[in-house]
Amino acid sequence: MIRIITAVVATVAIASLAAVGPSFAQSCKENAAKQKLAGAALKSFMTKCEREAHEACDTKAGAQKLAGAAKNSFTKKCVTDSVGG
Repeated sequence: MIRIITAVVATVAIASLAAVGPSFAQSCKENAAKQKLAGAALKSFMTKCEREAHEACDTKAGAQKLAGAAKNSFTKKCVTDSVGG
């Protein structure tokens, strides 16, 4: 029963993230807090949000024609800002 509830909560969290899209106006942590996520739903949400943030930041770094250490530094800061840490 608890597994079913956890799965439903995780599914709702993922669906709400998909509806919002990779909008980083608010950090992942702020969005998770606003949605009052906890446990497996929080972990799933944060994992997906971090992955999307990393992809978006890589794209931004490519658009700025960054490479090597500059790209790594930019991506790391961008992801940290997007995740909220």
